[in-house]
Amino acid sequence: MKKVYVGLSGGVDSSVSALLLKQQGYNVAGVYMKNWSQDLPGMKCPWQEDYQDAKRVAIQLGIDFRMYDFQKQYKQKVVDYMLDEFKAGHTPNPDIMCNQEIKFKLFLETALEDGADLIATGHYARSVIGLTYHKTSSQLLMAKDQIKDQTYFLYRVSKKALAKTIFPLGDLTKPQVRKLAEKNNLVTAKKKESMGICFVGKVPIKDFLEQFVKQKPGKIIDQNQKEIGEHDGAIFYTIGQRHGLDIGWRLPAGRQGGLPYYVTGKNMKKNEVYVTTDLQDAKLWSKEIRLTDMHWINEAPLQGQALQVRTRHRAKLIPVKSLTLIGSYPMEGVMAELEEEVRALTPGQSAVFYCGAECLGGGIVI
Repeated sequence: MKKVYVGLSGGVDSSVSALLLKQQGYNVAGVYMKNWSQDLPGMKCPWQEDYQDAKRVAIQLGIDFRMYDFQKQYKQKVVDYMLDEFKAGHTPNPDIMCNQEIKFKLFLETALEDGADLIATGHYARSVIGLTYHKTSSQLLMAKDQIKDQTYFLYRVSKKALAKTIFPLGDLTKPQVRKLAEKNNLVTAKKKESMGICFVGKVPIKDFLEQFVKQKPGKIIDQNQKEIGEHDGAIFYTIGQRHGLDIGWRLPAGRQGGLPYYVTGKNMKKNEVYVTTDLQDAKLWSKEIRLTDMHWINEAPLQGQALQVRTRHRAKLIPVKSLTLIGSYPMEGVMAELEEEVRALTPGQSAVFYCGAECLGGGIVI
């Protein structure tokens, strides 16, 4: 009987994952990863509540339970990375880095050393082990529930990690997961999903950043090169952002209503934020994506292979016209030419490539 360590976060998805694994006959142990426990001014970290819920589920299911304290590594690999990227004027995705460095590396390594044969998580994704071009491959496939599919966040996971991972929810929809939790009276059955920053809970990113970065007021400049307002720090704004600009009141004489402003760019050295009221502004749209720090789960795509790309979670898949290698190892990247324009490409975010239902990998937008 194979031993599976399932990451129990205290939420309904990981709870049902543990339930299904036990029903399938695995020797299951639950693990709560303590990644962050710091309270910030006005922000209560929910880790204790989540830990207790995870423990209650383990007791309900009659499985072993333990906690891994990864706070030191998480601060170094995820939080510091995120802060450095924001300071550089980028918009990073901490969930992707958490999966790469913590859940599917540190957690996996620790679990295997602890006696596990496999790990499992509550992600909505599927994986299969097979042969590709006469080589063993671990394929990452989209979940059945297209709305909940989380392969975008998993594209940097290695094929070795995928070979040791089970995604019990891959063939289920969210409503089905809720029903299973309620049917089995799991204490997390009606628990709401956590939103906001992955490790702090329901906290807007700006509120979190303000704990580490001082506000530095600067100019907001429109598409006509006119200064129309003041921001409290270019670091807090991202390409395509509409809300939080506080400049809607500046209306031309005689106009009764104002068009919303969108962020088109920023200059970190000058601490300036550039905006437009024109949703069709060329700076907001692009048919090309330049990427660096590429990661392919197996091999790089073949020349002429039919590809699609997703530039943010839940964004629609866009057909790729061509993929061209740029630079050289270890900073090699690609230039992706698209069949149609994509809005608000944001440096620091990820673009993830698919061939049908398979997630091939991706890179960081530059």
